[in-house]
Amino acid sequence: MSIGSQNAAAAGKLAGVMGWPIGHSLSPLLHRYWLSQLNIKGDYIPLMIRPQNLEAALRSLVPMGFSGVNITVPHKEMTAKLVDRLDPLARRIGAVNTVIVDHNGRLFGRNTDAGGFLAHLQQSAPRWRAKNAHSLVLGAGGAAKAVVVALLDAGAAQIYIANRTQERAQSLVAALDDKRVVAAGWQDRTALLKDVDLLVNSTSLGMVGQAPLDISLSLMPSGSVVYDLVYRPLQTELLKKAKARDLIAVDGLGMLIHQAVPAFDAFFGQKPSVDAQVQDLLLKALDGD
Repeated sequence: MSIGSQNAAAAGKLAGVMGWPIGHSLSPLLHRYWLSQLNIKGDYIPLMIRPQNLEAALRSLVPMGFSGVNITVPHKEMTAKLVDRLDPLARRIGAVNTVIVDHNGRLFGRNTDAGGFLAHLQQSAPRWRAKNAHSLVLGAGGAAKAVVVALLDAGAAQIYIANRTQERAQSLVAALDDKRVVAAGWQDRTALLKDVDLLVNSTSLGMVGQAPLDISLSLMPSGSVVYDLVYRPLQTELLKKAKARDLIAVDGLGMLIHQAVPAFDAFFGQKPSVDAQVQDLLLKALDGD
């Protein structure tokens, strides 16, 4: 984790993002843009951390002068077990995407994915209402947990969770302990769509280099929302299917931006704005892939 971090820290506040791999992350581009726009001295760097080195990497944040880090795959759930304290939302979700170094040098774990997901959903589908909604969430990892908790807190009536490994879906349902959340068989994912008005893909299926998501949207009611957390490619095959049926298609880029706002504020002490320039910057980066 040396990557010139001491020099960056000397120039101002220092933050970063930990993952394995990390080359796909748009977070450094996003945070550096905000640093420039707000004229803040500091840097935000990518940190490629193997799972077996995660604890040591987190513990080195304090001596290396970091304000904090974001956490991406595959470290979100393990980080929740390694930090010194958790905010209530991160504790419920069991996953951390933001680690803040507090004034006592302790590691404070937060989850801003849930808020980022809901903020972008409300922005992209303003007529859709989470209250009393029926949803199908594909996946059972840290991102899925954040999505489900966000929907529960917004008043969802029913949430089905379908995962390729059903035991993980069942474990998530048990951990949430809410009668509105039900584990469903992966093989039932298409049939369930007739009963829902929101489909969320939190798996890696459809991502560049991954297998496509095999699902038909023909049974989804008109006016339903299809939200794909994948943003590489931005227009996944799932979203293309949604648009072909005139469903509301929501890509994963907005969630990335919205979840980053409170993290940046915690790291650098100013709240950045989400505007068209930010989206254009990230879209250009994606177009260059």
